[in-house]
Amino acid sequence: MSEHIHYVTDDTFAAEVQQSPLPVLLDFWAEWCSPCKMIAPILDELAGQYAGRVKIAKLNVDENPATTASFRVQSIPTLILFKNGNIEATQRGALRKPQLAAFIDSHL
Repeated sequence: MSEHIHYVTDDTFAAEVQQSPLPVLLDFWAEWCSPCKMIAPILDELAGQYAGRVKIAKLNVDENPATTASFRVQSIPTLILFKNGNIEATQRGALRKPQLAAFIDSHL
């Protein structure tokens, strides 16, 4: 686990994401998801690089069905970038580090 990654649950979603003063990139993932495992180290690296500018968070879809359903997440990984509590952009599927950094940068 990275010291820069925030772990979000159904109970903490409002405080961690919707009320965050920073933009939040929320990764909807699961333990059994191979593409999710592929992007995990990339998210760890980016969390350090973007510390203080973007909060990078993860939400386990199996353990948090209410938030997952409320955003109609049907495939994982799904990355949703929130700004001021609202959805700014969505990306589905695994990305390489340059692609993911470009996705974040284009929405800051």
